[in-house]
Amino acid sequence: MELVIFLAVLAVLGIVGTGATVWLLYRSRVDGKRVENAKEEASSVIALAEDEKRRILLEAQEEVLKLRNAGENEIKEQRQELNRLERRYLQREEQLEQKNETLEKQRIALTEKESEVDKAVEEVNELKVQQIQALEDTAGLSVEEARELVVREGEEKARHELSRRTYDLEREYKLTAEENARRIITLAINRLATDVVSETTTSIVSLPNDEMKGRLIGREGRNIRALESMTGVDIVIDDTPEIVTLSCFDPVRREVARLALERLVSDGRIQPARIEDMVNRAQVDIEQTIWKAGEQSTFDVGLSGIDPELIRLLGQLKYRFSYGENVLKHSIEVCLLSGMMASEIGANIQVSKIGGLLHDVGKALTHEVAGPHAEIGAELAKKYGINHNSYLSILEHHDDDHSTIESFIVASADAISAARPGARKESLDQYVKRLRDLEDTAIGFGGVDKAFAIQAGREVRVMVKPTDIDDIGSAALARDIARKVEEDLVFPGQIKVTVIRETRNVEVAR
Repeated sequence: MELVIFLAVLAVLGIVGTGATVWLLYRSRVDGKRVENAKEEASSVIALAEDEKRRILLEAQEEVLKLRNAGENEIKEQRQELNRLERRYLQREEQLEQKNETLEKQRIALTEKESEVDKAVEEVNELKVQQIQALEDTAGLSVEEARELVVREGEEKARHELSRRTYDLEREYKLTAEENARRIITLAINRLATDVVSETTTSIVSLPNDEMKGRLIGREGRNIRALESMTGVDIVIDDTPEIVTLSCFDPVRREVARLALERLVSDGRIQPARIEDMVNRAQVDIEQTIWKAGEQSTFDVGLSGIDPELIRLLGQLKYRFSYGENVLKHSIEVCLLSGMMASEIGANIQVSKIGGLLHDVGKALTHEVAGPHAEIGAELAKKYGINHNSYLSILEHHDDDHSTIESFIVASADAISAARPGARKESLDQYVKRLRDLEDTAIGFGGVDKAFAIQAGREVRVMVKPTDIDDIGSAALARDIARKVEEDLVFPGQIKVTVIRETRNVEVAR
């Protein structure tokens, strides 16, 4: 059994060995074919590489040859250019040497000529000094004196020519401007038909008899003290028969006191309780009168949209007077004049009329607020929404410079209204002083012989010495006097300055 197994194992081993041998033989044959194929492919690749190598080497040799030829050509061209530049530089060097030689010769010649010129200049200077000395000896003047004389004569001629030209231009422009201004102002004044305001404030209350004074004073002065404390007005009772004087800076309070006092006198019952009742009634009546006056003024001038507070302040101007002129009527007149002049020259009519109506509204508060009435009125206008141009018209209506044409129109209308005959009153002392100051200002100029203020101070006529001032100088003197009057004096409206130069030759026939 074991032998059988052993033989079986040997048989199996033999079969396996035979299969392995066969497989190895087959594998070696297959691998040999692959190796041969690989060798053939390698030989082909090597052959191709050799061909490519030869091609690249040939191309490289050709490129090297081209570069060498190009380099040789470039070097050759550079050598030729260098040779050309070298020849050119040599030629320039030769030319420069020749120029240097020429310049040196010219320098030597110029040096010689310069010496000759210096000698000639010295001789000329000596001759000039001799001639100047001879001229000074002949004329009796030095060079500086002669130069100053010539300059002075030139200045005098230029000043005379300038004054003459200025005189001609001023005369021409004044004629044109005066004609236009006269036409516009005359037309505006003719269109405005208003009465001359001549009423003045009165602080006097008439009494039926002198016994009423005692009743007004009351026991131990209680009635008069009550009336003064309630109205804020000083009541003056003196020896003047049947008259009581009221004194107060506030025209509205003074009017309230006047109305209450007249009603008390008419009623006859004078006691503190009755006084208080009458004062309260008078205040209500005056307030209504003020409001109606303000509204009526806006209706009269055709303006609307003004703040009620400004209307009330306008109404207060009914009791405010300036130089005897009622301020409310004056404001209405200025408003109408401003509107008419604005329509004539093409300015804004609404702005001009508002500025004219409110230009003196600040006078309603001058007894309460410190400052010029123009500034007070402008602040009120700004506070209550008045347009900016009208605000400027109110602020600048007493200034010499104006920001807008409407401002200038309002100032002109204000001057026209105030300057009308009878519009304002002035004390005799102030009037005489104003005329004297005007004459003294004119006499203070050199060459003036006499000066006379005429037409109530609206014109000054100046008589000059004909030997000291000529016709052209007269025109310059008139301008200087007008400028001096504007700077030093305060006056309403405008002042005309007339300079008169007169020469008289008198002979007597015998």
